[in-house]
Amino acid sequence: MNEVKKAVISVLGTDRKGIIAKVSAILYENDANILDISQTIVSGLFSMILIADISTCSFDALKSGLDALGAELGVQIRIQRSEIFEAMHQI
Repeated sequence: MNEVKKAVISVLGTDRKGIIAKVSAILYENDANILDISQTIVSGLFSMILIADISTCSFDALKSGLDALGAELGVQIRIQRSEIFEAMHQI
């Protein structure tokens, strides 16, 4: 059985309609699946962190799509492999 590969995706910027929908669409187009999601709006600033299963997609293609979307929406979108966080806790 294959191990699930996960990525942590964060979004930060001015709130506007459609951010979650458009990020979700990029994930869907790249065959990634949302495992967990948290979002909040504070004083008009939108922030979201989500965990995605990227076992069946290209990390580089997903990153490229999210980078382009961030530029289009005027928000900061970062994607990191979850192994980075897991390794930090094993030191």
